[in-house]
Amino acid sequence: MRDAALLGARMLLGGYMLIHASQKLLGKFHGPGLEGAGALFEKNGLAPGKQMAASAAATEITGGLLTITGIANPAGPLAVAGAMSVAAAHNRKGGLMAARGGIELPVSYVTLALTLAAIGPGKYKIGPSLHPKLTTVGALAGGALAGALIARMVTAVPPAADEPAEPAPALAADEAAPAADAAATPAPPAPATPAEPAT
Repeated sequence: MRDAALLGARMLLGGYMLIHASQKLLGKFHGPGLEGAGALFEKNGLAPGKQMAASAAATEITGGLLTITGIANPAGPLAVAGAMSVAAAHNRKGGLMAARGGIELPVSYVTLALTLAAIGPGKYKIGPSLHPKLTTVGALAGGALAGALIARMVTAVPPAADEPAEPAPALAADEAAPAADAAATPAPPAPATPAEPAT
């Protein structure tokens, strides 16, 4: 039962990572595609945007496949945790809940990924796990990279908004007074039409 539950959790997490990657790269599942994802990355201080988006998608694909198969565990879940930590930092301004574009979903992915990394893949897996020393080195390197990307996003200066059009220059006081007087002067009444004589 435990091993089946771990396999289900791995397939869920890994499958969603593949979906996220296809949103970025191909625009599938209502995703923005590489152009849109690149523009979003640039807006959040991660430039060059298209290359960053492609790298994020590659991390999601690799982490997703390694998580599903259990190959080189815990490399897959750790890669997913790193990518989703950056996604959570991107969503930080939306608050806690996903309904407002908040951190709920990426934080849930991070939690599941770290849980799988700590517990292990169970017996339904392909290939051996990583050596503990390699796991430590990979976790430290991945954590440092994710931390650097998060710091870059948090400290990025937002792009300048388009400047509003300049207002029309105000009239000089001596020009404004006659214009105001003209506006305030009532129009002369129309001449009265004489009534027709009664017949």
